[in-house]
Amino acid sequence: MNVRVGITGAAGRMGRILVEALSAAQGIKLAAALERPDSSLIGADAGELAGQGKNGVIVAGSLAEVIADIDVLIDFSVPEATLENIALCVEHNKAIVIGTTGFNPKQQGRIDAAAKRVPVCKASNFSTGVNLCFKLLDMAARVLGDDVDIEIIEAHHRHKIDAPSGTALSMGGVVANALGRDLAEVAVYGREGQTGARDRDTIGFATVRAGDIVGDHTVMFAADGERVEITHKASSRMSFARGAVRAAAWIAGREPALYDMQDVLGFRGEDSK
Repeated sequence: MNVRVGITGAAGRMGRILVEALSAAQGIKLAAALERPDSSLIGADAGELAGQGKNGVIVAGSLAEVIADIDVLIDFSVPEATLENIALCVEHNKAIVIGTTGFNPKQQGRIDAAAKRVPVCKASNFSTGVNLCFKLLDMAARVLGDDVDIEIIEAHHRHKIDAPSGTALSMGGVVANALGRDLAEVAVYGREGQTGARDRDTIGFATVRAGDIVGDHTVMFAADGERVEITHKASSRMSFARGAVRAAAWIAGREPALYDMQDVLGFRGEDSK
């Protein structure tokens, strides 16, 4: 039986690639496509918008119109829209995969509450390679310990609206947890002027926004005489789309909980939830 998936922002960059990824996946299919209610593309064929040819899925302007037709919603949008969508998923007992970033603590609390009622898979990055990097970062931080300075450099396209990226913050969180530090206390977001000598306990973030960069992340562990760098570079959003589709297939029918790609990839035991 195919898992029926709905996607938000079907006419956007990520939405079109998700449609393409779903067309190539086994055991899962596109059942609904959404755009903003005021979009001129309401009523268009989602497959045609993605350059895949007609697939019979017509773009709708409201999740309420199509929620009965789906098992899982994939949402890469903005925090306010995602929160509206997750409330509807809770009301109709539908799972949701969240790729939206930039939530504040209060908004994250609403997601945590929703995950007690429906299965939620939320990740700052759905790439398999990035999630492997999370494991490598944990190992590097534990081995190198407090003998290195740690800097995180990320670059994205000019249209990205949040900074640092959710992936960079997740990387910082992995490193901070491994070292027993609180990221909220030790993070330094950019530097300017006479900053003085670097505090070794801090974790620095640097952000680049330019052109059409899909996503580059480097975590630098720098000691006197040597440094270790763990880098991931995305050249296509398809890596994110395939991961999100994999998460949607995995989460269908799961018990309510807040999952992430570490769960989907089996990096974390089932009994951890």
